[in-house]
Amino acid sequence: MTQKEITRLRVINQTIDKVLTIREAAELLNLSERQVIRLKGGVLQEGAAFIIHKNRGRKPKHTVPDKTRDSIIELKQSKYEEANFNHYQELLEKHEAIQVSYSTVHRILIQAGIKSPKSHRKRKVHHRRKRKPQKGMLVQIDASPHEWIIGEDSFDLHGAIDDATGEILALYFTPNECMEGYFEIVRQVVTNHGIPTSLYCDRHTIFVSPNDGKLSVEDQLDGKVVNLTQFGRAMEELGINVIKASSPQAKGRIERLWGTLQSRLPVEFKIHGITTMEAANAFLAVFIDEYNKKFGVEPEDSKLAFRALASSINLDHILCIKEERTIIEGSAFSYQGQYYQLIKNGKKAAAMPKAKLTVLNSSRIGIKAIYADIVYDTKALAERPKKTVAGSSKSQGREQGHKRVSPANDHPWRQSPDKKPTLSYAETDTEIIEMLNDLFSSTRAWA
Repeated sequence: MTQKEITRLRVINQTIDKVLTIREAAELLNLSERQVIRLKGGVLQEGAAFIIHKNRGRKPKHTVPDKTRDSIIELKQSKYEEANFNHYQELLEKHEAIQVSYSTVHRILIQAGIKSPKSHRKRKVHHRRKRKPQKGMLVQIDASPHEWIIGEDSFDLHGAIDDATGEILALYFTPNECMEGYFEIVRQVVTNHGIPTSLYCDRHTIFVSPNDGKLSVEDQLDGKVVNLTQFGRAMEELGINVIKASSPQAKGRIERLWGTLQSRLPVEFKIHGITTMEAANAFLAVFIDEYNKKFGVEPEDSKLAFRALASSINLDHILCIKEERTIIEGSAFSYQGQYYQLIKNGKKAAAMPKAKLTVLNSSRIGIKAIYADIVYDTKALAERPKKTVAGSSKSQGREQGHKRVSPANDHPWRQSPDKKPTLSYAETDTEIIEMLNDLFSSTRAWA
């Protein structure tokens, strides 16, 4: 019997002995008069044991069985060692058919001396920017290096998150943070959702030229501008506004996303036996759907801000590297130390000497070229094409498609060397001497 129960029994006995009234006993025990009457009647019938709570020594009906408790501890120390407590509770329900609340899991593991691998720092108060009202109005993009596959080298995860809903729009792994990774997540966003209004990114040189903001006033007055990066050029062609953040805190939604993914994805890869970057990329689509169902929120305005991609636009011809080159002999051009031949419909393209063209280069389409809004395939050449002789009738005729013409039989070129053609305007030597004498005489008379 506890001290509280001993005090309660003593007061009840005083009411039985009529030392205290029911009202006085209720005030002393901080109970209602009805409760004092119930306790008094119980002690009279059953004795002092009535004061003791009937559940003393019993396990509650909702208590976790010892077997389940032991399984939770054992699985956390072996199969799900890297999972944080919240993620672990979800994994127990999904893979082990153990349905317990997060607080129960937390209590069992803490009592067993197990700490969460995800450290919690003291929260700092920050003013959070209000979410955009429509989905697709603002998309935050970034990349994060991490040991995504446990025990393997780290590589980078490129991602895009919608500002209005907090949903993941695209994820893609590459060995390092690169333009190809960002092109791929833009491709996923445009293909699966549409063209967003704006992209929010940091000031990495993939997005911003190193010369951005460094032009002097004189240069600006002269009309000089900073060239766009390849990524900036592609976004301009798609009509997407690129907004540059000045600090990581400015794009806090995607920064917080990395903390969640760094805690969850390695565990998911371990459970599904994923050990390569290619297999991880294939798994991401399933993970994105599950993540968005759990963490996505409804936007303030249900109308979408995404625009549909026009059917006439080939996304592969925009999300690539574009560079200008000049055509040389034989409808060829030089690019990255290699000569390429323009190919149209499987055949060599017609000659276009010294014309400017645009080279398209990406891992998806290889190397192509655009001239006069026509896309050409290319073929690598072993060496530079040979120059043709300028003014050669043979070369000109072949390039222009003219037939070879032979001179007539009476043409001067066909005459024998000892036979000279008679010219109608040729004079004799005597006539020439007479003409000179007449001219000399006229000059002396005039003088």
